[in-house]
Amino acid sequence: MNESDLIQRCLSGDAYAGAELYQRWCGPIYRLAYAILRQEQDAEEVTQDVFVYALSRLASYDPAKAAFRTWLYTITISRCRNARRRKWLPTVALSHLLTVGIEPSAPDEESPEVRAAWQEIRTVLREALRVLSPRLREAVALRYNHGLTYREMAEILGCPQKTAESRVRLAHEQLRKVIDTADAAALEELWST
Repeated sequence: MNESDLIQRCLSGDAYAGAELYQRWCGPIYRLAYAILRQEQDAEEVTQDVFVYALSRLASYDPAKAAFRTWLYTITISRCRNARRRKWLPTVALSHLLTVGIEPSAPDEESPEVRAAWQEIRTVLREALRVLSPRLREAVALRYNHGLTYREMAEILGCPQKTAESRVRLAHEQLRKVIDTADAAALEELWST
């Protein structure tokens, strides 16, 4: 069943449709919340809060204004910001950030030496990501973990598209300052796509 049908059924009071929307989106919402907050319990709470809010306000969702994913991600970013403010969460240790998407995987067919080099690049990247502010971390998570375009990121972050682009660019600049030249060249190759 497509998403718009599920939304309509949910608006008609069908609890199973609400459960189906939750099943489809709880994984991506949790991953985004965890990438930002870096605390399992906080990410779980935010995920639940996002769905309570979204399902109670589903009638206000307008598909002409934004994709459902964009609407949910916008709510998630907002709830993560609230959680950080409310709990005065410390700056997240980014050594655990974004296990899927931003950290490159060694190609399976490569030699052990090449795999070891890729592992070293992943380690360098995890360490370097510690320098990013929460706003830049949000941009990096949306861009590389969720593969969003700058336009989609701008909608979710509530900023102009150029600001979303700028946040990713600033993240790259900050990372270049802490990564040596050889590792930076390898990472730049990965991020140029």
